[in-house]
Amino acid sequence: MSAAQENLTGEILRTRVGVMTHLAPRSALNTEEIIQELVDATTDCIQQREIQLIIDLSAVQVVNSRALEALIDIQDKLVRLGGWAKVIHPNTLVQDIFRITGFSEYVNVMDAADTDIRSQPGKKNRLGDSLVEKDILTQKRVEEAVAQQQKTGKRMGQIIIENGWASEQDVLMAIGEQLSVPYVRLRAGIYDPDAANLLDRKTAARLRVVPLQRVRGSVALAVTDPQAIPSFDEVEQRIGCRVYPVLAQREEILNTIADVYAGNTDDIIMVGDVDEDFEIVENLVPDDYSVIDEMAEGSPVINLVNSMVQRAVRDGASDIHIEPGRGKSRVRYRIDGVLYEVTTLRSDLHPAIVSRMKVMANLDISERRLPQDGRIQVQTQGRAVDLRFSSLPGLYGEKIVLRILDKNQSLLDVNRLGMNQDNVTLFKSLLDNSNGLILVTGPTGSGKTTSLYAALNYLNSIEKNIVTIEDPVEYQIDIINQNEVRENIGLTFSSILRHTLRQDPDIVMVGEIRDRETAEIAVQAALTGHLVLSTLHTNHAIGAITRMIDMGVEPYLLSSALIGVIAQRLVRTICPACKTEYVASPDLVTRFGWEDQGQIRLARGRGCQECYDSGYKGRIGIHEILRADEDLQRLVTSNPGRDELARYLEERNIRTLFHDGLDHVRSCDTTIEEISRVINI
Repeated sequence: MSAAQENLTGEILRTRVGVMTHLAPRSALNTEEIIQELVDATTDCIQQREIQLIIDLSAVQVVNSRALEALIDIQDKLVRLGGWAKVIHPNTLVQDIFRITGFSEYVNVMDAADTDIRSQPGKKNRLGDSLVEKDILTQKRVEEAVAQQQKTGKRMGQIIIENGWASEQDVLMAIGEQLSVPYVRLRAGIYDPDAANLLDRKTAARLRVVPLQRVRGSVALAVTDPQAIPSFDEVEQRIGCRVYPVLAQREEILNTIADVYAGNTDDIIMVGDVDEDFEIVENLVPDDYSVIDEMAEGSPVINLVNSMVQRAVRDGASDIHIEPGRGKSRVRYRIDGVLYEVTTLRSDLHPAIVSRMKVMANLDISERRLPQDGRIQVQTQGRAVDLRFSSLPGLYGEKIVLRILDKNQSLLDVNRLGMNQDNVTLFKSLLDNSNGLILVTGPTGSGKTTSLYAALNYLNSIEKNIVTIEDPVEYQIDIINQNEVRENIGLTFSSILRHTLRQDPDIVMVGEIRDRETAEIAVQAALTGHLVLSTLHTNHAIGAITRMIDMGVEPYLLSSALIGVIAQRLVRTICPACKTEYVASPDLVTRFGWEDQGQIRLARGRGCQECYDSGYKGRIGIHEILRADEDLQRLVTSNPGRDELARYLEERNIRTLFHDGLDHVRSCDTTIEEISRVINI
């Protein structure tokens, strides 16, 4: 076949181009199911005499030992048939896994950006000379270190680190080059939990080592001393595999040991140490604080749960997912809209964790058949953090999701929403109206509620009566009268809104317009002298008009009430710690019409410890603001279709979400790939 052909089976995208076949897994290669799908796909390729395979890992966040061995087996099978396999587009984390396991000795790896995957030959320079060559140490410091070495008998590297003349990372990298031992930065995903658990916790802690990956009977072992032969011999005897050292920092090894063995019931090690300032605010007695450190001695599960929460707050996570499986429970954090696996726990611990969280949320721990919702409040790092608890019974137990509502991390300021100056001015002009309806649109998780809170902060005044109707109330704001929907007792959006209008409000915020009744009351309120703010689930600003009409709102009423619509999305910003710039290709320049702007420099993130190797850290909003002028009001009165509304936008050159996103790309705040992912273009 000369033309490209594509098909998707499960999680593997298969594309045939000429004599080559591309296989692209769409998720992490760390479960037996997805790995088996990849193996099955290659088997099918071989049966059809497709023996030249390109395996694209661009969508693969992490791989485990089983995946590495499967890829090597695929290569061996193809070579025997006269073919080959090549791996392309591994991310920084996967590149490090390939490097420490010697994977590229078996399989050809291409497109390894900024990283040479193959091992470098060792250098003959002494450690001090090597550090001098790298401008890390001066010759005088080396001479001082040699003098101390002769007096104390300590190793050169230890002396340099203890005196603070060079970082542990610089010293270990130099030692690694000397001895042809790879250095790696330990972080989530770099180790395979199954390989790590080959060694018991006590031995790992005593020797300060961690098994990282196992490939064909050999284990990559994280160590601080690459010449500790007795330790290697002991590990080999205990796990029954040959080991080879991989250099890592001492603190990272200890933290990884804590992560690896967090789920062992005999001696639970926390996800992270619980700081002394971490407290739970008991719901029954709001003024009574229960200090976590005092309770930890009585129950290690309590300590484990509290450390999960504290680490999530520290890492800026918006949600904690605790998901039971067949043999283990997985803990994942959602950071900047993307889920990252941080640890796994033994499955027999899961019921105890669920029960502990239900106690914290004042829920019924004996009810495991029905979903439950609750709230938890904790204090950490000198501030209060609210947690929304949700449980959902599944095949292997109850899945738990904790939504973290950290007011300190929220952008409750119109000027900090990421809008450009023109959009900020336009948004404020809409809010300065004394009456009318303002809608904020976008999918779940696009920051609509944050924009509403920022608007309320802008409008908040002792001279105004501001009332909100929310489900639930996420952040408490002074002076504003906030009300929570409780559908189980009949307090719906529409019923509260109807009563709210009898409370003499100036401004009403409705968390979401979900039905015809709420929509009609909101429009009537806007027409009778109130400023009404609300949200809708539509993809674009213009879609809010058709959605309201579809709900049953009369077009002539909507045209009089609506004063503006703001559509928005949240896009990840480039991590400042690993940000690099590059010159845009001619294709990109032509595609986006940048030919007259000279040389275009864009940015991307390489991936580092600060950003979970994603290249992104933090998020910013992109916006599309539609002001309801007289022309639009006349158009709405005629009950327009989508084509007519789209033509209106085009004729008036309204800036779309994509155009706003491109401005952030040109400012090197984010990437074209991120804008395309979020807007689905």
